[in-house]
Amino acid sequence: MLNKISHAVLAGILPLGLMACGDNAGQNSSETAAPVQASAHQNVLVQQAQQKIAELESKMKQAQSQGIDVTREETVVWFAKEFLKFADWDEANEEAVAKAFSYYGPYTDQAEQLAKDLPDFERQKVNEILDAGIAELTAVMKGEIKRRPVNKVDWQNIEVADNMLKSNGKPIFLYDYFSKTVGQPLTNKDIYNDHLGAIYHGGENLYPVDHDRAINSFLLKEDGTYDQELLKEVTQIDNSNVGFLIYWNMGIPEWIEKREPEVRKGRSLFTGYDIDNPLVRDTWGKIAKDTGALTQGKKVTQLGYILANEPHWFSESDHWSYRFQEMNDISSYTLNNFREWLANKYSGDIKALNANWQSNFESFNTVEITIPIDKNTQGTPIWYDWNRYHMDRSISWFTHLQGELRKGNPDADTHIKIMPNMFSENSRSHGIDVEALTELTSMIGNDAKAAEKRFLHLKQPQKWEEHYAYMWEELAISYDFMESVSPNKIHINSESHFLSASWWRDLDTSVEYVDNVYWLATLQGMDANMAWFWARDPDGSFEDRLEGELNFFDPALAGSFAGSVNQQPHIANAFTQVMYDLNSFSEEIIQLRKQRRPIRLFYSETSAINKKFHMSQQFNMYEKLFFDGFPMGFATQKIIEKQDNDSWDNIVVYKTEFVTVNELAALQSYLDQGGTVIVDGPQSLSKNEYGQAHKTKLNASKGKLVVLDGQQSLADIRALALENAQSGLPDITLIEDNGTDHKGIRWQAVKQADGSYLVSLLNIGKHQAKVTLGLKGADKIKVVDMFTENAQPTNFNIDSKGVMLLRLTSI
Repeated sequence: MLNKISHAVLAGILPLGLMACGDNAGQNSSETAAPVQASAHQNVLVQQAQQKIAELESKMKQAQSQGIDVTREETVVWFAKEFLKFADWDEANEEAVAKAFSYYGPYTDQAEQLAKDLPDFERQKVNEILDAGIAELTAVMKGEIKRRPVNKVDWQNIEVADNMLKSNGKPIFLYDYFSKTVGQPLTNKDIYNDHLGAIYHGGENLYPVDHDRAINSFLLKEDGTYDQELLKEVTQIDNSNVGFLIYWNMGIPEWIEKREPEVRKGRSLFTGYDIDNPLVRDTWGKIAKDTGALTQGKKVTQLGYILANEPHWFSESDHWSYRFQEMNDISSYTLNNFREWLANKYSGDIKALNANWQSNFESFNTVEITIPIDKNTQGTPIWYDWNRYHMDRSISWFTHLQGELRKGNPDADTHIKIMPNMFSENSRSHGIDVEALTELTSMIGNDAKAAEKRFLHLKQPQKWEEHYAYMWEELAISYDFMESVSPNKIHINSESHFLSASWWRDLDTSVEYVDNVYWLATLQGMDANMAWFWARDPDGSFEDRLEGELNFFDPALAGSFAGSVNQQPHIANAFTQVMYDLNSFSEEIIQLRKQRRPIRLFYSETSAINKKFHMSQQFNMYEKLFFDGFPMGFATQKIIEKQDNDSWDNIVVYKTEFVTVNELAALQSYLDQGGTVIVDGPQSLSKNEYGQAHKTKLNASKGKLVVLDGQQSLADIRALALENAQSGLPDITLIEDNGTDHKGIRWQAVKQADGSYLVSLLNIGKHQAKVTLGLKGADKIKVVDMFTENAQPTNFNIDSKGVMLLRLTSI
């Protein structure tokens, strides 16, 4: 709540003098002045903060005597005190802080100045969050606004229910940090608490290189027994709180390397060995089975076993990952498995393969391929065959791991920390079939990112900057796809990169952005998230892992502290505050998440593999339908075959030239059942995976088939899709005027049991927007702002990055 209403009430409540170090009430927090110089204002800033802490604590006592919940203010005070302490440490250790900044490339040249300015920047931001806290609590006590008590997480008693997590009988959205203060025990209440989150895991202790988490390759010895000291990292995890376990795949023990000299061939950045190697598969199968049995029923497994950290195996030439030893070549095991795959694919007909590849192999046993594969072969049969097999082999690996785990723990929940840009970006040489892996595991897993600012290594504007307040493409399109594939699974973002990522961070990130992006992610399905990353010891010093000279294999880790939430009191507080809000309205959010997806965009992995810019084209169509009052959905061959086709009103096919016979047959079966398919032009669905013309075409059958001539605009196709989904569209109407022709408000509306409507609005556009709400068939309506319980006119403005949750009734 603090993030959403404090700017509105600051000007009317706070004395002018109290705003000297805070936000201008008419501006977003991202527009605050640059950090002041430490030497000039340190004592003033600290004194002001201490006075404000005392004032807020006094008001909290008064509020509690009136029966007002002050959980939000308790967190403000906690972060204020913590970051005043952190600022003192940073000031006393300026050289170490400068070194931390120097590890991050974009900050290297200004590291010393940033370190000098940081302490008072932190103190300034502490004053701002205190100003906001005082303003909001004052408004609550005066009765100017009403807010719900925080639905606090009971970390010790989480229920893993159907399609949601529950706490105290209500839906709950869990929060914490991934990679959290390595070297500090899980039982340290200064680190594991309501303010930072309290999700347990297997990485509390400082670890040797490549061990990183409790379940790793080094547990098993060559004689088949376990290293008992290492095994204690698994068996001695505190069983008090909800948690997760992750398989750490970076390293491989020397005994395996000696027995299998090829074991490093085909490795990737975070999977340090060949996943086709029989000894690796046997070793990891045993580790998965036995650690599953040892941890069965423990709370640390409630959020699942994460089968891999950011898996990918980019196998095309000239890719950035090559210099990190990723897919520099392949093992004989991988090659032989590929040969078997080809023999099956071509039904044992080597002549058919030779005709396709323009080769002259005598048999499948003599087939050769050069990896990394030449990127210029994209769109040819050899490119398709390798990349389709490459995805199938990773599916085989994860199927093996999950299967062995469930021999030891039959009830084990699983997910994979899939990087969503494996779906949202154009490349398909990475070996990750997002649909298949999302379908495989019992939970949805990922580490989605968003960014408020341009990536720091780019000089030219990114495409999103023209219309939007932040980069939302990866998050939104991947989440809608994953939720379409597995609509009834709990969804875990085990390393959310909304606050910072490898190539983006900004010390003065706005709290409004944090608020908006977490509402977007949660409305789109996210049930738990662990933000990247918290690395302060309670005294303010760096965690054990980040002390001294840093030289990690992970290219991003050393620079991760600089410009992160560890130096941003306003962002650390904003993250927790938005999670408080989300949990206070958890039941309403679940209702909104159940809204039907009436329009489905057809997705073909076949076209994605074969085309250079397939996903860029798909996003253009997705984006055009994103702002129409309902969640977007996807259809694939498997979705059509396995899910109730009445769950949507039509399927849109856009610039999807390559599809397999089976994909085409699935679309035809949907038409045979009376479905509606809109195809953008004659080129779509025209070719098979090898670029050969299909012998059959879709026919309307019992349904409706609209094949356009390819000349229609995105707006034309959108209008046609909406026209053919009228029965599935919301009863609420929303008109947006942001001064441009490009929409920016992502909104949803669902009817409630009492006849009222629940309406959410997120302005991800870069402009303030005028909104006019209406209800079909109603002359007059009443609108209430659910964050404040105040009446809201039907015509109003919503700021860029604004968030609103409304109750609308007919009167």
